[in-house]
Amino acid sequence: MPDTTQDIPGETAVIGRGLTAVFALACGAVVGNIYYVQPLIEPISRSLHLTGAAAGLVVTLIQLGFAAGLLLLVPLADLIENRRLIQVTLLGAAIGLIGLVMSDSVTTFLIAGFLVGLCSIGPQILVPFAAHLAPAPIRGRVIGNIMGGLIAGIMLARPVASIVAYHFGWRAIFLIAAVVMVLLAVLLGRLLPKRQPSPGLHYGQILMSMGQLLKHEPVLRRRATYQGVMFASFSMFWTAVPLLLGSQFGLGQRGIALFALAGAGGALAAPFAGRVADRGWTRTSTALALVVMMLSFLGAGWASASGSLACLVLAAIVLDSSIQWNQIVSQRAVYSLAPELRGRLNAVYMTLVFLCGAAGSMLATTTYAYGGWHLTSLTGAGLGLVALAVLATEIRPKRTPSSASGDAAIATMTGPP
Repeated sequence: MPDTTQDIPGETAVIGRGLTAVFALACGAVVGNIYYVQPLIEPISRSLHLTGAAAGLVVTLIQLGFAAGLLLLVPLADLIENRRLIQVTLLGAAIGLIGLVMSDSVTTFLIAGFLVGLCSIGPQILVPFAAHLAPAPIRGRVIGNIMGGLIAGIMLARPVASIVAYHFGWRAIFLIAAVVMVLLAVLLGRLLPKRQPSPGLHYGQILMSMGQLLKHEPVLRRRATYQGVMFASFSMFWTAVPLLLGSQFGLGQRGIALFALAGAGGALAAPFAGRVADRGWTRTSTALALVVMMLSFLGAGWASASGSLACLVLAAIVLDSSIQWNQIVSQRAVYSLAPELRGRLNAVYMTLVFLCGAAGSMLATTTYAYGGWHLTSLTGAGLGLVALAVLATEIRPKRTPSSASGDAAIATMTGPP
């Protein structure tokens, strides 16, 4: 591992295996904060007296907080020292998690959940940070390896939350997570290299420039659209499936935990997706991922109708793999647009994706309340069909701004040299 006390001068440093592992571990631990709540909807709703479609609020508010953090906090990675920014957000997440533990009403829970989401944006600073350290020929591989840790955190968060809730109640997982956030803040302060962005625009200009990025970067718009639809479907599945597992298959928190653990197999796709992205097969990979996602939802609908838990498990694994695969190739494409703007590019991209995810969570409880799992699975497959129709209008992949006006707009966003 390189000397972790030195400043990182732009793109000249190279990330080693040890530091890559640190990035992956941190990403996985922090991102779990957003997903612990998904398998706990039933006990939390019972405790807070939420019923029906309103139960989706416990997931949606955390995701909306995360989207707000992506929009308002992640751009600071282009302005202030990254390591310090990560530490501050980790401590903010810890405060929010303690708030969840102490909540005794819907209002306090939702406020604390929003704060947890707002401050759980560390991975969205760490992943572009790693892209700065990785040489271009292996950037997709490095991102894929780190995303493997992040995706493992997403997948393992649900079974871990279920197991802890089974033994100690639903509040315990949030207390454990708060302690982990504090420990991570200390660990990353000692191990991560410093990265001070070059002087440029002030915060207000950075926020304004994000709208220009969305306007002038067709790759950014399309990648956010494809992954946004897929993430909405992902949120639909994992918000509604615990309700299905409890009502139709009679599973308790332990059984739901084992089911969620099977979905962690989706993390295995991440390193391979990074290598595929390095080869430039982005559009083909997205088309395949969307088709697989649609088939997974149709398979999940059939599994419910036939009462086959094994088929439902298989559908979950394949669904998660397809969505994580497209996330890797999409991030590789977005990060390649303008290295000096990765913080803002990532903020715009992930904000749109998580807004779609929040909508998917609400759509899950709504469709399940009014049409059962059959309507939820058909809706998920239908979203994939819509995204495929949009993909069909993409004539060819575009890796640079598409016009001279776009080039000029990008130039104004970088600030003085």
